[in-house]
Amino acid sequence: MAGEQRALAGGATFIDFQTDPQSYRHWKLAVDGAVATLTMDVDENAGLFEGYQLKLNSYDLGVDIELADAVQRLRFEHPAVKVVVLRSGKNRVFCAGANIRMLAGSTHAHKVNFCKFTNETRNGLEDSSENSGQRFICVVNGTAAGGGYELALAADHIILADDGAAAVALPEVPLLAVLPGTGGLTRVVDKRKVRRDHADVFCTIEEGVKGKRAVNWRLVDEIAPNSRLEGKIAERAKEFAAASKRNGNGNGTGVALTPLTRTIDENSVRYSHVSVDIDRPARIATISIKAPDAAPPADIDGMMTQGAAFWPLRVARELDDAILHLRLNELDVAMLVFKSHGEPANVLGHDDFLEANKAHWLVNEVRHYWKRVLKRIDVTSRTLVTLVEPGSCFVGTLAELVFAADRSYMLIGSRRGDNRSPPALKLSAMNFGPYPMSHGLTRLEARFQANPSDIERAREKIGENIEAEAAEELGLVTFALDDIDWDDEVRVFLEERASFSPDALTGMEANLRFTGPETMESKIFARLTAWQNWIFQRPNAVGEDGALRRYGSGERPKFDMTRV
Repeated sequence: MAGEQRALAGGATFIDFQTDPQSYRHWKLAVDGAVATLTMDVDENAGLFEGYQLKLNSYDLGVDIELADAVQRLRFEHPAVKVVVLRSGKNRVFCAGANIRMLAGSTHAHKVNFCKFTNETRNGLEDSSENSGQRFICVVNGTAAGGGYELALAADHIILADDGAAAVALPEVPLLAVLPGTGGLTRVVDKRKVRRDHADVFCTIEEGVKGKRAVNWRLVDEIAPNSRLEGKIAERAKEFAAASKRNGNGNGTGVALTPLTRTIDENSVRYSHVSVDIDRPARIATISIKAPDAAPPADIDGMMTQGAAFWPLRVARELDDAILHLRLNELDVAMLVFKSHGEPANVLGHDDFLEANKAHWLVNEVRHYWKRVLKRIDVTSRTLVTLVEPGSCFVGTLAELVFAADRSYMLIGSRRGDNRSPPALKLSAMNFGPYPMSHGLTRLEARFQANPSDIERAREKIGENIEAEAAEELGLVTFALDDIDWDDEVRVFLEERASFSPDALTGMEANLRFTGPETMESKIFARLTAWQNWIFQRPNAVGEDGALRRYGSGERPKFDMTRV
């Protein structure tokens, strides 16, 4: 079950992000040729925690885990699907947004991580539309409030029932003393181009906007009376399917996202090619990635035969699950230390395969999945460290973990008593475009803001072994250290980092990681979630007399009226 809590060896629990359509409690997925329908029908008694009911299609993290899984399966398992219709299974209500009782009773850390995952899921819909050709139509048959309207905003096209009752609303400011933190404000003005004054009115009225005004203000794309609603949906679905660039298999055969092989105990998580080891006293999680054991398949047929076992897809899924596990279930971990091991040539061989076959629908999906996993790492509030040692395979795609790190250390030569070759980076085409960050730049472009010519210097090294001192000179790692200094330098850094305030580190790292321009996506993560994080700690929202606490009680909240 999505979001299920299970016991670990030490008696702790964790939230499980693995699910499948047969286990869904809140969504129904139906596929009919080129059109899929995702119906939101939330089981109000199947909340992730006790103490609230998910009434009126309100949602918690468990609901969003299922949605994220469904969107992922549509991309990989249903290549013939070109249009996805999002709609409600409830009468006269689309979605009431994030469950208020859940928010009021959650820890601050859970609220922030919940909002972050929800942001990533909404961005995933837009990424699917842009890069997979699966267009989304949202049918609002009743109230779409707060996060419910934010879900609609992630779609390409919104159809609102014109029945005098259906409305869209972002009522967080007047009702909850917070703000639409899963992209609502940003998408209203940046994506839908709503006028600022209209947006100001819209975001400060509880009842929302309906009918022709919703169309005129660009809050929805069109309205339809209930008698014509189904016909309008079918018309738009046919139109969008005809315009889709999706080039999946004509017979609709996809790749089944089979359950991950995973073992979790008190201090470790083990997958087939990814492992996580947690040093609790040091507050460090070491994530080690294993290179493929063999060269890539000879052709597309070989890749399709491997299915979910195809190394780039398997490792992306395992790494994604590991990051989510650490985010939600290991809040005391201060640092993620990335290591790798195995044959670099096999990693580069798979990179070459992905580049040579990038026009194929499945290869396209794998490349964009790696992009999303790396973005998830970028916005994870842990210090990111990469250690490049003998036996490492930080080449091509895996080298992105070096460039994503807040600090990277690379050993000069070999260690005493170690007969393995000195570590080397090796760049591929994958480091120069396929994996942009949230603000549209590659990690190397973000790194070399001062001297863009440094990117060309690095590009000239594609395919060459780059050992530590050369990597430091090229600006690809933070420090190159010899065997004498390695242990002490790395130890001192890790100990010092673990001693700093986690709040200060989160603010510092989030600011430093995203140099350069802003996009709608980077605004959602950088600007909006930062303010949401702050507002969620203010007494006006979460204090005993705050709006979240008093919501539904009949008592008005009491605000500290000081403007800061």
